[in-house]
Amino acid sequence: MRAIVLAGAGGPEVLELQDVSTPGIGPGQILVRVHAAGLNRADILQRRGAYPAPPGWPSDIPGLEYAGEVEELGPGVSRWRVGDRVMGLVGGGAHAEYLVTHQDEALPVLPELSRTDAAAIPEAFLTAYDALFTRGRVKKGERVLVHAAASGVGTAAIQLGRHFGAVVVGTSRTAAKLDALRELGLAEGIDTSTRSFREQLSAPVDVIIDVLGGPAFSDNLAVLAPRGRLVILGLLQGPTVPSAELTPILRRRLEIIGTVMRTRGAEERAALVGEFQARVLPLFGRHVATEEPLRSAGQPDWRPGSLRPVVHAVFPMADIASAHREMERNTGIGKIVLGW
Repeated sequence: MRAIVLAGAGGPEVLELQDVSTPGIGPGQILVRVHAAGLNRADILQRRGAYPAPPGWPSDIPGLEYAGEVEELGPGVSRWRVGDRVMGLVGGGAHAEYLVTHQDEALPVLPELSRTDAAAIPEAFLTAYDALFTRGRVKKGERVLVHAAASGVGTAAIQLGRHFGAVVVGTSRTAAKLDALRELGLAEGIDTSTRSFREQLSAPVDVIIDVLGGPAFSDNLAVLAPRGRLVILGLLQGPTVPSAELTPILRRRLEIIGTVMRTRGAEERAALVGEFQARVLPLFGRHVATEEPLRSAGQPDWRPGSLRPVVHAVFPMADIASAHREMERNTGIGKIVLGW
């Protein structure tokens, strides 16, 4: 099979399209022919040598999410048949023509979804759902602050928060992105290019979905309401907190919650997939095209109460270096998808 292989650590030039062995399957596993795959910040970090794949996953083939068809069934597989359309998360290896995953960690692709749409769902929406509702315990009517709101996870968190009754506030360093995100349900946008979000926030928030990391820690604590929850799922600005006053954590009974998807065990991943399939996946099925799609992505509009992936750009898998450069430019809204 063909696959994107990391020839070393460095810039996009270390990404090579090579012929490698097709992986074998074991009990309870399925072999998936990949049609499209998402690109994520974790892939950028892995390429740079800063985020190795967890044990049991390909160390030199990146890629954390996929959409494709079941090609072969391992012993004991009962949930799927050959030819079924599936999507899901993996610990690595999605930027290849084939991958192996456990049957309980794959999600069905609804008939309404294209390959590109399906590949843009797993990482963004599973991560956002878990951060909001499993870790953050967001309730109807609560205020949620989403940092880097124009990212894949950010666009998913806005939609999920809105659908389940939260008031979603988002940050971005680009005002035009915030304007576009209002169509997804963003109630308040904060442009951090000139002033901090702490100075501009209109009222305290109950939950923060944070991908910024250390430098934002103190300001995050400052804007949380009593019994607020800070869910940290990324460290884009660095892992070190320059200085922080911890007294607010005690006085306001705040919670600091860390989470990551890639290193979870199979049982925990399967449980999340099962809950997501029952509670969220059907919401992607109710859509209708209009004459006024979301400006940033050119995607069809969807009926109130439903969800959709936001795709910024699609690249051929053979041009993955350009896709990496586009992500590093940070100019788009939503996901970058790769297709075979």
